[in-house]
Amino acid sequence: MLTSVDTDLLRVLADPLRFQIVTLLAKETLCTTHLIEETGARQTNLSNHLKVLREAGVVETEPCGRYTYYRLKPDVIASLAGQFADLAETARTTAENNVKRSCP
Repeated sequence: MLTSVDTDLLRVLADPLRFQIVTLLAKETLCTTHLIEETGARQTNLSNHLKVLREAGVVETEPCGRYTYYRLKPDVIASLAGQFADLAETARTTAENNVKRSCP
């Protein structure tokens, strides 16, 4: 039973703009121009956030002419969701068994 969550991935997704990007990419594959229109972010700011998401393995790219399209990697999100489900199950078991550490 897993009792921790990938904190690096949580930090990546904790940023509001990156979370908004991930939410948009969950619905469709988009290029930078689309993401700028949808988020209202400046291109350099958006590109920096996309780089972080790419390096974390959350999104993948697809070149298309002079544009780059971004696609969410659902397995990464599913893995994180699974880690949270495992953590919730551990907490449920702990509560049901009244597990607590004695004070010294």
